[in-house]
Amino acid sequence: MKISRWIQASIALPAALFAVVFFSPGVPMAAAEVSDAWVELQGNKVHLLVAGPKKGRAVLLLHGGKFKASTWQKLGTLDALAEAGYRALALDLPGSGQSPGWKIDSKVFLAEVIGALGINRPVVVSPSRSGNVSFPLILDHPEMVSGYVPIAPVGVKEYAPKLKPSPVPALVIWGDSDRLFKPAMAKTLAASFKKSEVVILPNAKHPAYLDQPKMFHEALLKFLAGLSG
Repeated sequence: MKISRWIQASIALPAALFAVVFFSPGVPMAAAEVSDAWVELQGNKVHLLVAGPKKGRAVLLLHGGKFKASTWQKLGTLDALAEAGYRALALDLPGSGQSPGWKIDSKVFLAEVIGALGINRPVVVSPSRSGNVSFPLILDHPEMVSGYVPIAPVGVKEYAPKLKPSPVPALVIWGDSDRLFKPAMAKTLAASFKKSEVVILPNAKHPAYLDQPKMFHEALLKFLAGLSG
């Protein structure tokens, strides 16, 4: 397990203003083309925002309880992933965003979504509440994913002991000012994976990616670039 700590000074930008991502000084990245998509599961529809080349490695973006798929668009994450050549798919969980509410089976939900979308071994980015659906996937179907990026997810105490040792490469992200789940839990979760890295974002609360979007994108893209297969 590798542990990193970001200590650079940074000014957190409001999510709504972070529409342009800079990859080199003074050179703004053009906004990616984002399209709406729907997937049907057992007669129910789930909405997604999709960006990036179809043949790129798929990155499935989930969201926390107060957020939705469009959060990733406003933050610039869809642009960042598409520009780097990845296929970004931001999901509106049932009852959030444009997805109608319906009772899901959290143990099989993501496996069914991935199957319905026809994407091959995506990297799953899972903040907060979405841990309820991502942990069962990582536990029961590790062969269906090529990487896992939990961001202070719900369910660490329940699933960390069950996962150990998971073969899925993991990037565990936490905010150092998270008052909901203590940052020390990041190390506990990372120990459940054979290969993992911990990134603690400074001056960042529970939704750490909102407080430090630039650092979050850098860590995510570095992790993706280092994955094989």
